[in-house]
Formats: sequence, structure tokens, C-alpha cells
Amino acid sequence: MALPTLTPEQRADALAKAAEARKARSELLASIKSGERTIASVLGKAKDDKTIGKTKVAALLKAVPGLGAVKVAALLEQSGIDPDRRAAGLGDRQRAALIDALN
Repeated sequence: MALPTLTPEQRADALAKAAEARKARSELLASIKSGERTIASVLGKAKDDKTIGKTKVAALLKAVPGLGAVKVAALLEQSGIDPDRRAAGLGDRQRAALIDALN
């Protein structure tokens, strides 16, 4: 299936929307790194907030101070979560298992 041909205005709108989404995602990750937000509160809002919902769980966990790629991979495997899973796609049991593993 071919991509639709966009007019220059549509392309500019799409680029602006993408830039806005990247900025919102980076602000979210920065707030987790600084400790303003906890993973439990962020995952609780994943279904309602598009920015959180479309962010990969691995990226959210890597933003937590003290968690690197190896620990994040182990946490995801222990909780039964695919590394490419996005936050909105987590089930209740997966979310609870992840939060329990972090506490």
C-alpha cells in the first residue's frame, strides 16, 4: 500500500505535529528522571494521555534513575512484557507486576 501524496501544507502540519509529540515525550521522560513523576502515576494515566500511551515502556523505565538497559530488559522479561510494548498496551496484570517489581 502506497503512502498518500501530501500537499506542502499537509506535510508542514504533519511535521509540526510530530515535533510537538517529540517535545512532549522528552518533557515526560525528563520529569521522570528528575523525580517529579513516578512510574506508577505515569502508567496509571497511560490509557487517557496520548503522549504517555504512545511511549514505549522500555523508554519510560530507562528514564528512572538507577535503571539502565540491562535492568530494564530484566524487569520487562520478569513482568512478561515485550520490549517493544507501548504504555497504553499494557494489561492490568502487567502494569501491576511492573510496579511491584520497582517497589
